[in-house]
Amino acid sequence: MSAAKAFTNGRPVLVGYLPAGFPTVEAAIEAAVAMTEAGADVIEIGLPYSDPLMDGPVIAEAVHRSLLNGVKVKHVLHTVEAVASTGTPTLVMTYWNPVDRYGIESFARDLAKAGGAGLITPDLTPEEAGPWLRASDRYGLDRVFLVAPSTTDARIAMIAGTCRGFVYAASLMGITGTRAAVSGGAHSLVTRTRRHTDLPVAVGLGVSTGEQAAEVAGFADGVIVGSAFVRRMLDAPGQPEAIAAVRQLTEELAAGVHSGE
Repeated sequence: MSAAKAFTNGRPVLVGYLPAGFPTVEAAIEAAVAMTEAGADVIEIGLPYSDPLMDGPVIAEAVHRSLLNGVKVKHVLHTVEAVASTGTPTLVMTYWNPVDRYGIESFARDLAKAGGAGLITPDLTPEEAGPWLRASDRYGLDRVFLVAPSTTDARIAMIAGTCRGFVYAASLMGITGTRAAVSGGAHSLVTRTRRHTDLPVAVGLGVSTGEQAAEVAGFADGVIVGSAFVRRMLDAPGQPEAIAAVRQLTEELAAGVHSGE
């Protein structure tokens, strides 16, 4: 199911991220399913990678623990299958190297078989994405590339024209992580991106509260939250508390995102 389906109700959507395998494979599934039940419209499952250049310390710590647990691509696909079975569009957020090593055609085939919607690829540029573009066409998968405040208008047009599902607007330069306030460049970046595409534009990097989520939902089609969820799980004393914390934060963020309906 394409992520675009989540954007068809004419209201902003909440996109929640969690890495596969943290704190365990089954606990990550339980947490992501709790997100869907509490109001998340789209789920991103992170594929753990040993050199996460964009990840801030919170997500990097969770990914490190996943890798120590021995999480592989097969566990990521298992997670996607379990979460996608809820009917919620589920994408994989991944650096490109693991996909390349697995085999681009094989990854696309297995992701589609698992019910995944597509990939978000923060370090893959459209110019280098030819094999992935062909594979994603063959298996009907979304391909989500990133634009940033430093991206020129010409490049935004090119990137957005290559996307399918939605465009990921990284509202801040630098690594992921929660922020005390929403980036002032986020609104401008969404406005610039919309000049070049009819696809939904979702904003990520920095949102951690319902108030911030409502602010971003006032100008964007989607609000992407990752580090805040992972922080709640890292701080929880046990798995039941971690799941409860994720559910509570999802409800708060969903209320903010959907407050303008």
